[in-house]
Amino acid sequence: MRSRTSCRTLVNVTSNVKTMQTGGISPYSSPTIMPLLSRTSTMFHSPIVIGTSRAFCLAILFGFPADGHADANPNQPSNPGQPNIVFILADDLGYGDVGCYNPESKIPTPNLDRLATQGMRFTDAHSPCTVCTPTRFSLMTGAMGFRVPNGGRVFSGAGGPSLIATERITLPELLQADGYATACFGKWHIGLTFRDEAGNPIHHDSLESVKRIDYSRRIEGGPLDHGFDRFFGTACCPTTDWLYAYIDGDRIPLPPTVQLDKSVLPKHPYANDNRAGWVASDFDLEEVDLKFLEKSQAFLRDHTKTNPNQPFFLFHSTQAVHLPSFPADAFKGKTESGPHGDFIFELDYVVGELMKTLDDLRIADNTIVMFSSDNGPEVPTIYHMRQDHDHDGARPWRGVKRDNWEGGHRVPMIVRWPGHVPEHTTSDELTSLTDVYATVAELLSVSIPNKNAEDSFSMLPVLRGEAVDAPIRPYLLQQGFAGKKWLAIRQGKWKYLAHQGSGGNNYATHKMLQPYQLPNTAPDAPGQLFDLENDPGETTNLSNERPEIVKELQSLLNASLASGRSRP
Repeated sequence: MRSRTSCRTLVNVTSNVKTMQTGGISPYSSPTIMPLLSRTSTMFHSPIVIGTSRAFCLAILFGFPADGHADANPNQPSNPGQPNIVFILADDLGYGDVGCYNPESKIPTPNLDRLATQGMRFTDAHSPCTVCTPTRFSLMTGAMGFRVPNGGRVFSGAGGPSLIATERITLPELLQADGYATACFGKWHIGLTFRDEAGNPIHHDSLESVKRIDYSRRIEGGPLDHGFDRFFGTACCPTTDWLYAYIDGDRIPLPPTVQLDKSVLPKHPYANDNRAGWVASDFDLEEVDLKFLEKSQAFLRDHTKTNPNQPFFLFHSTQAVHLPSFPADAFKGKTESGPHGDFIFELDYVVGELMKTLDDLRIADNTIVMFSSDNGPEVPTIYHMRQDHDHDGARPWRGVKRDNWEGGHRVPMIVRWPGHVPEHTTSDELTSLTDVYATVAELLSVSIPNKNAEDSFSMLPVLRGEAVDAPIRPYLLQQGFAGKKWLAIRQGKWKYLAHQGSGGNNYATHKMLQPYQLPNTAPDAPGQLFDLENDPGETTNLSNERPEIVKELQSLLNASLASGRSRP
C-alpha cells in the first residue's frame, strides 16, 4: 500500500507586497482593497425549464420530476445534506504563478496559499487542453474535446455552435438532477448560437458577424441549455473579443453599439491582446472580474437566504489572468511585478472574497471549493514577466499555453472540504480537469450514464486521504491547439507526444519564444518521448533509445481513439 498524500507546510509569499494590512473576523479580509465597490442586489433569470424530451430522459436517468423542472421543489432536495460545490476556474494562470507552487514567485497570492493549507494541493494536475475552449468543454462533460466535431478550436465573437451536444449530460445537469441549484458567472467560451434578423445562425468569428446579431432573440446553446439555472457573463474571452457585452441568462440586455476605442485603454506590454470589437455602454474592460465577483457573491447570499436547505453548484469563471492584463483601479500598483502581477493579485483577491462570503454565510464547512486554471501562461506574459520581473509563471516546466510540453497544461489544482479533505496535504496523483465529473458523480452516488464522461476518473479516494494500491488513472490524454492533430499521452513517468514540435507554438519563428527553443535530440523520430522522473524539463527525446515505450504508448493512444474513451 502506498499513500497518495503527504503533509507539508505551505509557504505564503508576501515579500513583494506593498504594505498590506490584516484584520477583521475572516482571514480572507483585505482592508487595503475592501472599499472597491458597493454591493448591489442582483436579479437573476428564472430557473430554466428543460425541453420535454430532454426532461423525460433525465427523469429516467436520475429520477427528478419529468415535468422538466430540475429544481421543482428547492426546499426538498433529493439528497439533503449534500455539500455545496464552488469551482473557480482561472484563465491562463500558470503553475508558477501561485506562491504555494513556486517559492520563487514574485507575486503575492496569500488567499490561494491559505486555501492550499486548508485542503489539498495537487502537484500533477492537468488541463485537458492547452487552450481554453476545449478545456472548458472537458470540465463540463468529462470528455476530451478532440472527441467531438470542432473540439480543437477556440471561439470568438459570434462563434459556435456549442461543442456540447444536446444528448450529452453535463456536470451541472448531473448536479441539477440531484436537487442542486446551479449557477455560472463569468466566461463561458464553449460556443453559442446567435441569430441574425432573418433567424439564420451566425456561427462566425468577426466584427461584421457581431454587427449582424439580432439581440432581441434568445441565445442558444449557452449555460441555461446545459444545466445551469442562472448565468451572467460573456460568450468568449471577456476583454479580448469581438463582442464586449454581458449576457444575462440567455440574452444580452444592453447590446453593444459602438466600436471599442483602444486609445483610452492602458498601454503596457500586457495590453495588446484585445480586438477592436463592438462594445456595450456598461462594459468596462478594467472592471470585468469585479462584476463577476459581485454576481457570484449576490447568488451566494440570495440562495442561502431563500433556499438554505438546497445544495448549490457555483461555477465562477474568471477573466483573470488572460491578456490583456487590465487590473481594476483598486489593484494597480499593488505588487512590484507590474500590471500582470497586479492582475494575478486581483485574482487572488477574488478567491479570498468568495471564501470570505462562504465564511460570512456560515456555509464554508459544508462547501467543497475547487480551484484550477484552463491552461498554462500566455507567451507575452511569460516573456515579459521573465525579462522584466524575474517571475516565471511556468516554473519549473518547459512550455507555455498551446504547447503540449508540461508548461502548457500542468496547472494549479487546490481542493478544500473541511472535515473531509485533509488539511496541509499535497497529492502527486495524476489527474485532469476531466476528472471533476466522475469525482462529483461518486460523491453523489450517481452512476455515470453511458456515452458520457468518457475520460473521467474519480479522485474522491485521494481527496479523502485514502491510501490506494496503484494510480487511479491508467493513463492521461492531452491535446494541443488543433484537436486530434496534436495529441499526447502520459503513463507513469513516461510521456509521449505523438508529434514533433510543441503542438501549438512555433518556437523557430516566434521572436518571444526563440530564446527558449531547445535542440531536438531526435528530429528523425515521429514523436517525442520524455522520462519526466529523470527529465522533468523535457530536454531529451528518448524515442530512438526506447522504441518499445513509444510503441506501447502509441498503441494505448490508438486504442483510446478507436474506442472513443479512456475510462473503462
